[in-house]
Amino acid sequence: MGQGRPTTITPAKEANPRGLDRLFAAIAADLAEAESIFQQELHSGTPHVAELVAHLAHYQGKRLRPTLLLLTARACGAVTREHHVLAAVVEMIHTATLVHDDILDHAQMRRHVPTINSQWGSQSSVLLGDLLFTHAFYLASTTGSTLACRIIGEATNRVCEGELYQIGEQGNLNLTEEEYLTIIGGKTAALTGCCCQLGAIFSGAGEAVVEQLTRFGYDLGLAFQIADDILDLTGDEHQTGKSLGTDLAQKKMTLPLIHLFRHGTAEELRLVRQHVLEPHAEGLAALRDLLQRSGSLAYALQKADGHARNARQALQVLPDSEYRQILEQLTEQVVHRSH
Repeated sequence: MGQGRPTTITPAKEANPRGLDRLFAAIAADLAEAESIFQQELHSGTPHVAELVAHLAHYQGKRLRPTLLLLTARACGAVTREHHVLAAVVEMIHTATLVHDDILDHAQMRRHVPTINSQWGSQSSVLLGDLLFTHAFYLASTTGSTLACRIIGEATNRVCEGELYQIGEQGNLNLTEEEYLTIIGGKTAALTGCCCQLGAIFSGAGEAVVEQLTRFGYDLGLAFQIADDILDLTGDEHQTGKSLGTDLAQKKMTLPLIHLFRHGTAEELRLVRQHVLEPHAEGLAALRDLLQRSGSLAYALQKADGHARNARQALQVLPDSEYRQILEQLTEQVVHRSH
């Protein structure tokens, strides 16, 4: 190993696994209202559709996107009916991407239950994801705001393009860190930025505040996705409740792998190439150890922390309040988590 490489990851703080739930308690009533709108919009008298929609209740976890929208709204002023509707919209869009991602990743478990595709097959999964997208855009239109529809449409375009970009780069061992950040900027950060933008706009915030809070959401999304990619390589399926190692199985180069591939020894590069191009369960354990000993996991965590710091910096545009403090704490929680 190279001299001076760290041998362990030592996060500044290990988050309470239920820390996000504690932070979200301040907007529990708002989240409940958004959830009610979500359920009402997707109600169906068709048995098969109703069964699939009911199973989606198991997919709900952090509810990060509607929470960001609602917390941003509270931090800027008041929550309106439009905020509740748009919170339901962004959760529908996010859930649609999860349903489709599970098909692409051949994932068997999410939130400790079988995925839609593993239980009902790819055909129902594809169409359920489509149904969520169409209901989301219809629901957004009921606000009467073409601006909201445009912002959501632009973000969703970037989400889909980011996913397609990543698929196109599967197996590309020469993927750069900049290209990786462009990918996750589309597939994850575009929507989290959109949530904060909508929260601020519909609370009547000024242009400068909207711009900074959009930046906050975008950087938070980058931090979240880098941490998620670390967990996919190092997490415990019993804690995360979902299939892990799917990025490796799909030959997707994430930040820890990119760093190791750029800075590893000749022998390390040979092992990385072997584990990425011919992934298997035993190889994942060996790769985890290599990523740990080489410092590549620590590097990725450092980058996630950096984006979290940038996000906190953007919050200085807001006056001090309970909701700003929760948003600040959220930047720590999304990086230092176990699920």
